[in-house]
Amino acid sequence: MKENYTQVNINEWSRGNLFKSYMDNMRIVMSLTVDIDVTNLITFIKNNHLKFYPSMIWIVSKVVNAHDEFKYSWDNDRNLIKWDFISPSYADFHKEDENFTKLVTVFSDDIFEFHNRFMADKEQNKFRRAFVENQPRNFFDVSCLPWIKYRHFDVHVFDEGDFLAPVITWGKYEVEQEKYLMPLSMNIHHAVADGFHLSRLFIEVQELIDSIDQKNF
Repeated sequence: MKENYTQVNINEWSRGNLFKSYMDNMRIVMSLTVDIDVTNLITFIKNNHLKFYPSMIWIVSKVVNAHDEFKYSWDNDRNLIKWDFISPSYADFHKEDENFTKLVTVFSDDIFEFHNRFMADKEQNKFRRAFVENQPRNFFDVSCLPWIKYRHFDVHVFDEGDFLAPVITWGKYEVEQEKYLMPLSMNIHHAVADGFHLSRLFIEVQELIDSIDQKNF
């Protein structure tokens, strides 16, 4: 699938001065963890015979793609660009050797179509380890720690401080007061987003989960 994007004119961009200030003087990544109620999602996937992992990946991908601030990157000439859409780059863990495959499944607006793509990609790459080659460049990072319910989780990207895509992680969900609560974490570069945008992601993830059985896919 072709990777389509728009080059950003920083001088004409409403966030241009903020972007330049953070990139030139203060390269900051914000991180936040919020407990999400996934009770309705668990019911939905059971009723529709889906897996939790790809379904939750679709949830965060759907919200990420609804907002421009999460779709910025760089082209090969180091020009700032905005992807038309971005797909999740996720880890497929293998219990047998405690290793993982890192791959991208192309995003679809339809949860069932995305789930089918995910399962096909997982099967096709089940004997591979580490990063699958020739992955699309329009991606953001997703992973999970399903073995533990944590309070906070932070991922440090050791580059030159110019990785602009979101990094999203979640942990184990557990029952609390008859609800399944799960920690969801997100890291994002302050050059492209503020606390408002970070907070909105968690709010909209919860709203999407709460209404998913009412959606007409």
